[in-house]
Amino acid sequence: MMNSIYLRRANKWMVDAENESDRLPRAYLATAVKNIEHLGYTFSYPLLHAVRALSKEQFEALYQPLIDDLRVMVGAHVKYEPMYPAFPMQVMEEDDAELYLNAIYHDLTWDLPAYEHEERPPLQDEVNLKTIDLGSKADFYAMICQLIQAKGSISPTDKEDIEAVIELVDPEELDVILPSEIPFKENAGFVAAALMKHDKGDVERIGRYFKTATDVLRLAVAWSGGDVSLAEATRFRKFKRRERRLLLGLLERCHPITEDMLRFKDRWIRLGEILHPSEYKHRYIRCEEAFDILRNHKPFTTYNGSVELAFQYNQVWNLIDLLMQRPGEFARRLDQLLRSTEHTEYVVLAFGEVANQVSTPVLLQVKNHFARRREPQELRVFFPKGNVAKAFAVPHTLPEIDEAACRDIVQVCEQALIQRFAVLPPLGKAYVDKRLKDYHVPFSQRSASKALHTLVRGSRVPMAEGDTIRFYSWWKEGCVNGEPTGRVDIDLSAVMYDHDWQYLEHISYTNLRSSHYRAVHSGDIVSAPQGACEFIDLHIPTIVQYGGRYIVATLHSYTNQPYCNLPECFVGWMMRKKPGSGEIFEPSTVANKIDVAADTQIAIPVILDLVERTVIWTDLSLTRHPHYYNNVEGNQKGMVLMGKAMTALRKPDLYDLFMLHAKARGESVDHAEQAETIFSVEHGVTPFDIEHIMADYVV
Repeated sequence: MMNSIYLRRANKWMVDAENESDRLPRAYLATAVKNIEHLGYTFSYPLLHAVRALSKEQFEALYQPLIDDLRVMVGAHVKYEPMYPAFPMQVMEEDDAELYLNAIYHDLTWDLPAYEHEERPPLQDEVNLKTIDLGSKADFYAMICQLIQAKGSISPTDKEDIEAVIELVDPEELDVILPSEIPFKENAGFVAAALMKHDKGDVERIGRYFKTATDVLRLAVAWSGGDVSLAEATRFRKFKRRERRLLLGLLERCHPITEDMLRFKDRWIRLGEILHPSEYKHRYIRCEEAFDILRNHKPFTTYNGSVELAFQYNQVWNLIDLLMQRPGEFARRLDQLLRSTEHTEYVVLAFGEVANQVSTPVLLQVKNHFARRREPQELRVFFPKGNVAKAFAVPHTLPEIDEAACRDIVQVCEQALIQRFAVLPPLGKAYVDKRLKDYHVPFSQRSASKALHTLVRGSRVPMAEGDTIRFYSWWKEGCVNGEPTGRVDIDLSAVMYDHDWQYLEHISYTNLRSSHYRAVHSGDIVSAPQGACEFIDLHIPTIVQYGGRYIVATLHSYTNQPYCNLPECFVGWMMRKKPGSGEIFEPSTVANKIDVAADTQIAIPVILDLVERTVIWTDLSLTRHPHYYNNVEGNQKGMVLMGKAMTALRKPDLYDLFMLHAKARGESVDHAEQAETIFSVEHGVTPFDIEHIMADYVV
């Protein structure tokens, strides 16, 4: 299990080799390595050397789970049988009447048309293999510890991995993966709940992670299997008496608690009905007093209430005094405060006095916001809290702010960050790849999907070589938690737009091929008792020549089941130079694969910019548009809005972050060969080292 997590997260593999060497025959090892090349992977030299020290029995025990894991990672663990087995040429050359009659026949019978499988020429594409390195238990535990220490929210996959490790490790090894502090409180609540769930937690072990009443609420929510971000209400479980005492004991140690509890007043009242604080009123006196105020709606003046009142009456000096008491709130309200007064220089001075107390993620976002504040923007984009990857875009109508004030705020943030980073260990000569400007800093991953390579939304990844991009999807119907899904029809679509986001055409089950350029769909499959797949081929040069630029890849649940209620559903893409060669699904050519499991019926995994030849990582979910059929035609408005928002999105990037670190604790150099520390797309610290970045660089 640990090796499965290690392989998926870091492309590393632990091998407990004995001291003897060359026990595994070379031919045996060569055959095994050749087999994994088909999946797009190979072994590093240190891993080859370690594996040679294993016996046949030891290697076979490790090798088969490795193959199984790699197959799942790229999507090769299932069978792909498209409607047209000679795709793409078969669909491009087939008569319109034949395509139409086949679709009608399949809709009525759910049987695929009968075609003989034709031999396909061998794969002619050259594949760059991904290297699996030799890992160690110490490195694996350090990776999990970094993940727990992340300064932002982590994904459901991250949480699953952390809980699996907590369950597997011996109690005496827990201190290796548990840091002394968990800075992001959502993560603290989840980790503490996982420890309690597996009987490895107590007040001494978890008490250090709880400082506020909301921290304790997150623990109760996580323990109840709810949304630890608190974006949605949770139905609390019935806690045992000792568990109630633990929660009340943690709450009693926090100070102050009443104002914090009032932020989530209704939830605390419901939780209080389960905790019964009055039973322990002599033991937990402050808890009893706070619940009494909440339950009986007694008056209580709050900080947030005072701030809102000051904004309402435009009491700028009072606002400055109030906000300086809570620097994080000052940072979040800074734009609003600057718009409220002509005396912006005093606001800047006041913020400068407390900026060193603002968290690094907030400072980076404030710096980026004011650096771009006066740039013309059509939309403002928001990613609300929650476990579903939704985004909201609204017209940008904010009043202008004085240019000098914006410039001064950027300088204040930069100085505070450099001072903070300067106390960290020195980097020596540091090389920062300018391509990192296309990759966003990871702040919030709570709704990120499991993927072969996970990135931050809005990041831009260069396309690999090849003129054809092939999207693929696979899904299955069956039973989930004892409930049958019924028939499941998932539709893969691609929508083409020009430079100005004017609609050109779509490729979907309603339009299997284009008459203007080389774009083709493998055929609509409407039922998947054994699993089903769909493919789309898009030939980039002919689309660009026709005037196309953006392509929005979408997945629609035609039969209206949310993806979270399916046994399995995923989408991915390959870059192909010779799309007619090899099998339709060639694992070694997979660029990325994303598991689709959100509580939604429409997913937008990526957007392509064909002119820039970049893949824009979106991993978004749309709500169902109010049309009778859930298909690409019924969701044009939402897709254009999200497309414009994501292609124009400018968040703090990794180049800026790493350059700040280089200025603070190193010497910037122009070439990687000169550097002791490398930040780049392929080497050193890369955009894919998300847990490392969140723990050690967003400090």
